[in-house]
Amino acid sequence: MLRFLYSLLLIFSVPLILLRLYWRGYRVPGYWQRISERFGRYTPSSEFDLAKTTIWIHAVSVGETIAAEPLVKALSQTYPTAQILLTYMTPTGADRVDVLFGDTIFHCYLPYDLPTAVNRFLTRIKPNLLIIMETELWPNLIHQCKKQGVKAILANARLSEKSVAGYARFSGLTKPMLQSINAIAAQSTQDANRFQALGAPADKISVTGSLKFNVEQDSKTQGNDSFFNFIKNSGRTVLIAASTREGEEVKVISAYKEVQRTIPNTLLLLVPRHPERFAEVGKLCEKNELTTIFRSSQRPADASTQVILGDSMGEMFDYYSVADIAFVGGSLVDTGCQNVLEPAALALPVVVGPSQFNFEQICKQLESAGGLKTVANEQELATFLVELIEDEFKRNQMGLAARSVIDANQQALPALLSVIEKVFSE
Repeated sequence: MLRFLYSLLLIFSVPLILLRLYWRGYRVPGYWQRISERFGRYTPSSEFDLAKTTIWIHAVSVGETIAAEPLVKALSQTYPTAQILLTYMTPTGADRVDVLFGDTIFHCYLPYDLPTAVNRFLTRIKPNLLIIMETELWPNLIHQCKKQGVKAILANARLSEKSVAGYARFSGLTKPMLQSINAIAAQSTQDANRFQALGAPADKISVTGSLKFNVEQDSKTQGNDSFFNFIKNSGRTVLIAASTREGEEVKVISAYKEVQRTIPNTLLLLVPRHPERFAEVGKLCEKNELTTIFRSSQRPADASTQVILGDSMGEMFDYYSVADIAFVGGSLVDTGCQNVLEPAALALPVVVGPSQFNFEQICKQLESAGGLKTVANEQELATFLVELIEDEFKRNQMGLAARSVIDANQQALPALLSVIEKVFSE
């Protein structure tokens, strides 16, 4: 009954969903493209073979897609006769799939959780297995998969205390949904306990660790790019503020200007999380009278450059590779922190604000090892940055400690593959 009411509410919300889609398209035109796929009208290319085993992976956006990369490669090797379909929800996710996989896999937008759209999609692709990355839980999707015999795994699963409270309010939807999933591969014991508290059967839950530790940074940096080489060889201390969110750049710029008063030769790489905000952040830098160049301009930084604004996609590892210290955004505003493992993989000291619920356990691991520092506000950020810039030994020790956490947590992928093999054999 609750799922029926949920579906009814979703159906009546379609006009509002479309309005929001078109509104977002004014800032990111990609939202205007392939809208029919969002209603289950995906037409695979002629190479798609319904007679083959189809493994379907759902990743919401860029972060989940990057985390899924080693899994996709491992599945291709483990099940060479199977075909892989990857779905996403955002244009940036779509772009990232193109960069990472090209035409080696099939990909499209996930349909909205409307019963007809989900049924239409499942009928067209006839998947054998659905692997959902992290916590993208949709009641109709999971219900229809169970009804049509499609096995489902929640992989790299995480659940914050905040999310538990939200799901618990709709336990009539949440519990049947979790009980319909064949296996849950949780990132940590805390995540596993939270899923069990919401009604997931204990015998379906295993702790496999986070796939995000399987960072393949060596293949991602563009070592021959003159723009990045110029920064690396500039002799300046380079700070990166990565994946910053709305309201956070003001704080980062405040901290940076404070650092400059003590160490004026520092250079700031400022990389906003969402491309639609690049121009807005550029104006903010201009308002603060900071000499700024955009990555897209291809102009090399010179001695007068204070800020390089990273207005490109798919180059985060390149930005990190030329930095000396990394501040990871989404943490000085209450959005739960972005991926702290990317800079850790490059042996950078990592600094974050207090909002860390998206990477709660990983931040604790890094901080316990000495590779990460939590600061309460922009004043503490400025103070700690100055401390690190002036103490090269401490900076290097933090970076090595961060990398050691990466090296010690490489079991997630083989553990998840074991879960997948078990579900396939059931």
